[in-house]
Amino acid sequence: QMQLIESGGGLVQAGESLRLACSASGGTFINNGVGWFRQAPGEERGFVAAISSGGAKTYYEDSVKGRFTISRDNAKNTVYLQMNRLKPADTAAYFCGMKRVGESWSAVGSYGVWGQGTQVTVSS
Repeated sequence: QMQLIESGGGLVQAGESLRLACSASGGTFINNGVGWFRQAPGEERGFVAAISSGGAKTYYEDSVKGRFTISRDNAKNTVYLQMNRLKPADTAAYFCGMKRVGESWSAVGSYGVWGQGTQVTVSS
């Protein structure tokens, strides 16, 4: 059974950087778009960034444009989220998901396989 595994979260100070990784095990997502979402306590899971299967197209939520970069290495079956100039408002659990073909990039319901999440905490 396919699983997604997130890693790279941690506690950092405002202005610092982190790189998250999303790896697939028990299968592959090289033919699927992959998205990153985040969820803070008491809030709904929200879109952060997504990348097409070949990596040519990327999509970002407005508040992370210019600070976050999504990329993928299909040879390693891994998608990355480079997060620079982190802010306390970026504090959340970050999840990666595998998108169903043809569905919306930013909708939670478009993603059928999710990881367990990795916590990112940014102190001021």
